[in-house]
Amino acid sequence: MEILRTPDRRFAELPGYPFEPRYVHLSGGLRVHYLDEGPVDPAPVLLLHGEPSWSYLYRTMIPVLVAAGHRCIAPDLVGFGRSDKPADPGDYSYQRHVDWMSEAIFDRLGLTDITLVGQDWGGLIGLRLVAARPDRFSRVVAANTGLPTGDQPLGDAFMRWQRFARESRTFEIGRIIGNGTVTDLPAEVVAAYDAPFPDDSYKAGARSFPSLVPTTPDDPAHDANTAAWEVLLGFSKPFLCAFSDSDPITSGAEAMFIGRVPGTAGQPHTTIKGAGHFLQEDKGEELARVVADFIAAT
Repeated sequence: MEILRTPDRRFAELPGYPFEPRYVHLSGGLRVHYLDEGPVDPAPVLLLHGEPSWSYLYRTMIPVLVAAGHRCIAPDLVGFGRSDKPADPGDYSYQRHVDWMSEAIFDRLGLTDITLVGQDWGGLIGLRLVAARPDRFSRVVAANTGLPTGDQPLGDAFMRWQRFARESRTFEIGRIIGNGTVTDLPAEVVAAYDAPFPDDSYKAGARSFPSLVPTTPDDPAHDANTAAWEVLLGFSKPFLCAFSDSDPITSGAEAMFIGRVPGTAGQPHTTIKGAGHFLQEDKGEELARVVADFIAAT
């Protein structure tokens, strides 16, 4: 496996991102970057990003959660941020992403009593982790995400996105993030999202992610996600949906959780107004307060 590592200089003086980089090394030789902010003792809030962002997405949420007394762990998925990037698209699979994060979070960091905040692929991977080790989690916040099995269509907007990621000649990460927000991103923020990717050779993971979402029953992830749903349908710990009002990709997807996952009963599910797919970018501080209130109430 050819592994690329983004030079550190690419991450110098990014706006609003003063956090100390930390790393764990996985058994296959990959280095995974993560943030660890706030007091050490409290139970961790695990902030998992999606496609094609990285932990920079959580930069406005972390200070709010830390001020509320919480420890924040925000990894970069393999292929993103300061984490290592296998160069061959064939090196990526849904199962490998789950295995990589499982090793990083459970085996290397040893996290327990976790509050998961998962958006986009942060939910697709994070919910698989919850299903694999429900004993490690105390509560879940699902934000603009899902756990598809391929048995139901995902809609035209997602299929267009999947084709774009596979076929487009250019794949501008910062511009993609900007297209998924309601607010206009400053040029320096767009550049920060581009920082992990010096050239197209670093984008194999970002390019491959949409094609790894199960869209047919014969998808390789179908059986594992179906098995994960069997666990979630018995998951009674607090489970909150915080979706935005302006995301064409996941609009209405909270219905797959509310009323089906037992832990959703009686929770103050909320719609974040004025936010697109990347609601952390549009309304990060508001989402952080929703998470902090949810933890305090449960």
